[in-house]
Amino acid sequence: MSPAQRGTIFLERARVISQLAFDAGQFVLRVAAPKCAAHAEPGSFAHLTCDPSIPMRRPLSIMRADARAGWIEMLYKVVGRGLRALAARRAGDELSLLGPIGRPFSAHPERPRTLLVGGGVGIPPMVFLAERLHQAVRAGGAPAAWKPLVLMGSEIPFPFRTRPSTLIVPGIPAGTIAALPLLDEWGVPSRLASRSDFPGCFPGFVTQLADAWLKSLGPEELGEVEIFACGPTPMLAVTAQLARRFGVPCQVSLEEFMACAVGGCAGCAVEVQTPDGPAMKRVCVDGPVFDAYSVF
Repeated sequence: MSPAQRGTIFLERARVISQLAFDAGQFVLRVAAPKCAAHAEPGSFAHLTCDPSIPMRRPLSIMRADARAGWIEMLYKVVGRGLRALAARRAGDELSLLGPIGRPFSAHPERPRTLLVGGGVGIPPMVFLAERLHQAVRAGGAPAAWKPLVLMGSEIPFPFRTRPSTLIVPGIPAGTIAALPLLDEWGVPSRLASRSDFPGCFPGFVTQLADAWLKSLGPEELGEVEIFACGPTPMLAVTAQLARRFGVPCQVSLEEFMACAVGGCAGCAVEVQTPDGPAMKRVCVDGPVFDAYSVF
């Protein structure tokens, strides 16, 4: 475990509060985990025991956290035996939870025009970051008038009921009106992309939608942009290319298979460029959030 994270990762018996099922084997799990909820940040994740019969834990990104109520939410798609067992857990069941883990996203006040790009199971950290930026504005005294825009892509049905957005976003292609209702309620504009012909969605990759929006901005507006992204590695690589082309900073949250998730096994190490040259960094505790230019 990284020395900086000692005392910040907690082992809890988390109680299942609710488990909502969506199309294509997707679930939103809410659990009572007060210590994790109090310390979770956008980009951090939890390491869960899915079932007593399955010893290996599964890492799941945290989508929302309520420190006052003591719960966290995670979105996942059933892939394999472990997550299939997790999907069978019901309200009142207990899970062993280790978290929050990882270096989170860090938004900079001098770049208030935040572009959040999420693909598939990379959507949860974007929802979490959007909520935190929204809360900062509502609380007052925020260091910047954050202007988040959330773009999400999926080739399977989204894990929520989409609806036409009530928020206008200049620079978004005509007809792209589908949004995440929860974000609309917060006053955070969002738009969806898919090649699966879903109503109101941009008919292409979410990175193409991001490209279209970035092209609509002038030099002064681009000077306020910072990109945050989570999703499949090819999507992150294209997002990094976009950031480089438009000359804006970009942070990415990487997805890797993990065993211990606390830095002991180094099984999730990736090569990262540093001022001293290439170095192997552990996605679990050195990340999962990295500067995009150092990875791609």
